[in-house]
Amino acid sequence: MLRDMTIGQYLPGDSVIHNLDSRTKFLSSILFITLLFFCKNFYSLGICFAALLIYILLSKISIKYIYRAFKPVIMIVAITAIINLFFTNTGKVLFSWHFIKITDQGLFTALFYSIRIILIVLASVMLTYTTTPTMITYAIERLFSTKYTYKGVHTFAMMMTIALRFIPILTDEFIKITDAQKSRGASFDTGSLTKRIKALIPVLIPLFFTSFKRATDLAFAMECRCYKGAEGRTRYKITHFSKKDLFVFVGFVFTAILVFVSNKFLSSGSLSL
Repeated sequence: MLRDMTIGQYLPGDSVIHNLDSRTKFLSSILFITLLFFCKNFYSLGICFAALLIYILLSKISIKYIYRAFKPVIMIVAITAIINLFFTNTGKVLFSWHFIKITDQGLFTALFYSIRIILIVLASVMLTYTTTPTMITYAIERLFSTKYTYKGVHTFAMMMTIALRFIPILTDEFIKITDAQKSRGASFDTGSLTKRIKALIPVLIPLFFTSFKRATDLAFAMECRCYKGAEGRTRYKITHFSKKDLFVFVGFVFTAILVFVSNKFLSSGSLSL
């Protein structure tokens, strides 16, 4: 599962989405995820899906990477679906056996929340696919900082950027250590849960060691380059809003209007929460 994790990775490209201002992509991602929580039926959720699909097609990201982004959350989606399917007892009973009862409302809720989680993950991953960690830092600084809070916002943005950058590095390190332990006869897929947890100890200890070593080396490198935080820093690349960024925000406003209209006029029966 970890071999397919693509969170934090940037995929270079020359698409319309790649060339957008980083502030546009960051803000539109946050607003889109927020909009998903206002969806109350499959109609509004379908509108959000269509908008995200257009975004993905314009980015020219391969379907292979879209699928790899979805794979790590399959277990979370499955658990969410099962909980909602078997613990929602309102609505028409579709299946009943002893204490197990499946209703149409439970089925709807399971599908609805599963699709919502998938869309949230895809929207988040598309941001990192099309925006470098440095530009994400730039977007956070420009959007949320003032002359009074700039230093704090810069520190938060830098921490977030380093975290995103280290996710794929630590994932690769974990895979290498696991493969090395397997070559020595270690087993991580057999035995009881307790044995599996104990088997991870020889993996976690060197992983923590290498993580702290990388953090120390990074701090030392920043000190050698006279990094002092936000004060007096300049930027190599300055981005500006363009007509393409305006079209993105217009598209988002149009999507939001369709979502709220569908929530109000297309909600009926078991197709709404």
